[in-house]
Amino acid sequence: MFNKKNKMIMSNYKEKISDIYALMFQGKALDAFEKYYHENVVMTELGGEPRKGKAVNREYEIKFFSSIKAVHGMTVDAITADEANKVTMVETSMDAKFVDGNRMKMSQVAVQKWDGNHIIDEKFYHNMNTNN
Repeated sequence: MFNKKNKMIMSNYKEKISDIYALMFQGKALDAFEKYYHENVVMTELGGEPRKGKAVNREYEIKFFSSIKAVHGMTVDAITADEANKVTMVETSMDAKFVDGNRMKMSQVAVQKWDGNHIIDEKFYHNMNTNN
């Protein structure tokens, strides 16, 4: 769908979450964060305490992406959306080397709940294997 200026309009949640991961693959993860995350977003890692608010989560994301020295592979294995309930889910895997020298293979499912055009809640369920 396009507006009068021929700019693409994201009309559903599956398109929005797909755009987030497309931006990530272009090295624009923080641009996606700014565009799609709510000011009151709550993000929770498996077994961790919820991080509340966009500012706190922005700092976390910057720290995480700054800790990566090289990505040896990243895939999106599945994306799905429950449009009626405003929920998306993404299964990913990544092989990354960190600045501390550790190399890790990670697989993850992220579940996003949306409020309008923004993610208001995101939970991460992951498995990480360290290979030095």
